[in-house]
Amino acid sequence: MNLIITDNYNELSKKSAELIKEQIIHKPNTVLGLATGSSPIGTYKELIRMHKEEGLDFSKVITFNLDEYYGLSPENEQSYHYFMYNNFFKYVNIKPENIHIPDGKTKNVAKFCSKYENDIAEYGGIDIQLLGIGENGHIGFNEPDSALDVPTHLTNLTKNTIEVNARFFKSINEVPKKAVTMGLGTIMRSKQIILIANGDKKADIIGKMINNNVVTTNIPASFLFLHRNVAVIVDKEAAGNLKQQIA
Repeated sequence: MNLIITDNYNELSKKSAELIKEQIIHKPNTVLGLATGSSPIGTYKELIRMHKEEGLDFSKVITFNLDEYYGLSPENEQSYHYFMYNNFFKYVNIKPENIHIPDGKTKNVAKFCSKYENDIAEYGGIDIQLLGIGENGHIGFNEPDSALDVPTHLTNLTKNTIEVNARFFKSINEVPKKAVTMGLGTIMRSKQIILIANGDKKADIIGKMINNNVVTTNIPASFLFLHRNVAVIVDKEAAGNLKQQIA
């Protein structure tokens, strides 16, 4: 695991975008795993800039998103479909048929999740996966629990996650209670992983994850210690509780 501490969020975003850019240049038909939430917005803005000013080409890139709220349609402004199109996809030259996002309205969840796994496998797996981290340590919507699911699955959101995400909705009652998410096994099969975290609200969980140096289902992100190619990029605020740096 490579820990990178940047001075600020802008530098964090540039660093993560640069790693993605290098991968796309190396392999134009890169399979890119994408995250939503506030943390990756700066990365997407930088990738858009690279596309417009440097000619970074997304025409052959294939994307798979980590998750989607269960019960929300793609047109819903709080859906991750809506987020991705309005924060990234519509500004670059990615082909619509190359975009994959979990279906929050599927009536046959098991069948959809199986197909999502098969689609990722048919493209040769995810080359580089961008992750954020929840305040409780979740990645994707893999929440802390006594056991964690391996493949893409339907999951219940914890009270903490619902409360944190309520800021995006008119009221906490509107926050979906379930989500379709890639599982830990799906994420861990990615060839390269970038986890980003910014702001003092993430300092506690980043500190617990790095300082404890153990793998536990209570902090799903800690499983990244078992991956051979992970970059954890944090700004100084998110690194505020770190006691040591790792290589």
